[in-house]
Amino acid sequence: MDTQIITKFKIVKPTNEVFEAIVNPEKIGNFWFSSSSERWEQGRAITLRYNEYDAEVVIKVLEIEENRKIVFSWGENDQETVVRITLNELDKSSTAIEVNESGFSEHDPEIITKMIGQKEGWVYTLTCLKGYLENGINTLRASIIF
Repeated sequence: MDTQIITKFKIVKPTNEVFEAIVNPEKIGNFWFSSSSERWEQGRAITLRYNEYDAEVVIKVLEIEENRKIVFSWGENDQETVVRITLNELDKSSTAIEVNESGFSEHDPEIITKMIGQKEGWVYTLTCLKGYLENGINTLRASIIF
């Protein structure tokens, strides 16, 4: 069983702006988490907070290639997954962003539900990122109702 999900979007902004929106703690709150403890850099453990859901997660930044790639792991030890965000310049003013999350346990009886939930989450996150970068909309994030 293939235990990865892939989500792709086109964002009409240069790759450096897309990259900066993700790694910069002053920008991430405009489309994704409420806050990031620090700038994302390789080898760092970053605390991400969702104030609206009273939730917090720590990610481990495994690899950073400026304006091209961000790789991190997250989740509990027995359910940790790896997220690879790849940025490809389509032209000087647009970027293809791909999120690949892998490592879901094929032995988990809830694997299908978890993978669908993560896919939904990435589509939503990238929609919020697109709205923020292309149109300055920063009120979409944290609108999913559980």
